[in-house]
Amino acid sequence: MQVKVTRPYREADLEAMTAIWNEVVEAGNAFPQTEPLTLEEARTFFAEQSHTAVATVNGQVRGLYILHPNNVGRCGHVSNASFAVASDSRGEGIGRLLVEDALRASAACGFRGLQFNAVVASNTRAQALYESLGFTRIGMIPGGFLNGKGVYEDMFIYYHETA
Repeated sequence: MQVKVTRPYREADLEAMTAIWNEVVEAGNAFPQTEPLTLEEARTFFAEQSHTAVATVNGQVRGLYILHPNNVGRCGHVSNASFAVASDSRGEGIGRLLVEDALRASAACGFRGLQFNAVVASNTRAQALYESLGFTRIGMIPGGFLNGKGVYEDMFIYYHETA
């Protein structure tokens, strides 16, 4: 039986987290970043977030998310998150586990809502997941995402209240 859990990340998780994060960056179809992280950059990056968590399957890190304010000042009460699941673990419910945990963590950190700024139109699995969890698609930005193949894709904004 597979035991799937989410928990705050630990130093020992950084190598697996960095590999999973970089896999998504290098695919060029979901994250805005264009350059992979070194282990030292990842150590700093993950530590700077309001909350960083991993999903494990039988003790092995298979996914992660970062949570932080979506903006500053008068908009700092809304959070933003990014999710990464190892490609060989997609379709196993890890993304759902991570998003559900991020909603709880967002509220626990005092945020009133969770907003996704750039859900790429071709990422239909993410869209279906977010909508199944009660996120509202707020709008579309035509050609707002330049994918790794140099093609501009539409992207969507999603929102879910947490408090």
